[in-house]
Amino acid sequence: MSLQETPSLVPTQIELPLQRVACDEPFKETAADGFVLGGFTWRHPARDAARPVVIINAATSVRCRHYSRFADYLFDHGFDVVTYDYRGIGESRPASLKGLKASWTDWGALDFEAMLKRVQREFAGQPIDVVGHSFGGCAAGLGASGHLIRRLVTVGAQFAYWRDYAPAHRWRMFAKWHVLMPLVTMVCGYFPGKRLGWLEDTPAGVVRDWSLSTARYENRSSGRAISTTSGQMPFARVTAQTLAISISDDPYGTVPAIERLLGYFTGSTNAHLRIHPEDIGEEEVGHFAFFRSPYQATLWPIALAWLRHGELAPDTPGRRMPRS
Repeated sequence: MSLQETPSLVPTQIELPLQRVACDEPFKETAADGFVLGGFTWRHPARDAARPVVIINAATSVRCRHYSRFADYLFDHGFDVVTYDYRGIGESRPASLKGLKASWTDWGALDFEAMLKRVQREFAGQPIDVVGHSFGGCAAGLGASGHLIRRLVTVGAQFAYWRDYAPAHRWRMFAKWHVLMPLVTMVCGYFPGKRLGWLEDTPAGVVRDWSLSTARYENRSSGRAISTTSGQMPFARVTAQTLAISISDDPYGTVPAIERLLGYFTGSTNAHLRIHPEDIGEEEVGHFAFFRSPYQATLWPIALAWLRHGELAPDTPGRRMPRS
């Protein structure tokens, strides 16, 4: 989700270490409802039960290839890594999006859950960590097997409640994502984001979830279906050490938006790190830049340290936000 065009999704070729024998290996995985998902695996040649494997959950309608350089980085620092596309996007796109059953809840409860099951099978016994960007952080709480997650890092993670948008951008964003996007979707049967230069083409059910103006996820179009009989959402199953990273100039990832989502992870030990661009010597960062290679030396080590140790280094840039 962004006010600007989605960044280039074709990874630049970089020089890779010689010891790699299986990197960026494509795979197909079938979700519980039979939908076939596509993704990529970064796998070290020797199995090591102590080596964590990281699943990267993408932002809404961003292809998993956008995270390839970050996956390379984690691989180079000793992790196995899995990236994948949600149904309807990139490697998981069918011939037509018209009539495709796909919602935010499907992306989490079916697609992310399929990745948890795949990793549990393919990397048996290894710790499972997750990195979630934007909606990808929300998706991490929607899988039935969320209890398997050891550590979770989210970046700008929220579920697009419009009143949480940055005040300076709020009404323009509301018009774009909550008025124009659903209207175009109604006409086309899906959202043709690529033609508009906004996002990847997006299934209508996802647009419906995104554009609905409600502060509670369980009141979204698809969220009502996954509340338990006690009214509890599946987020509570996640007991991971969780770090939420937010950037001060991200118009989506405001403090209220981050805290709104973190409030669902009631079973986790949660921390919220708020970073201003000037903390890392930059003028702006925004919603997407965290995963771009120029931030390898300044932002990526924050996520790496949390995945390794479940804590922030003393010299970590930014401010640790107090939790209510």
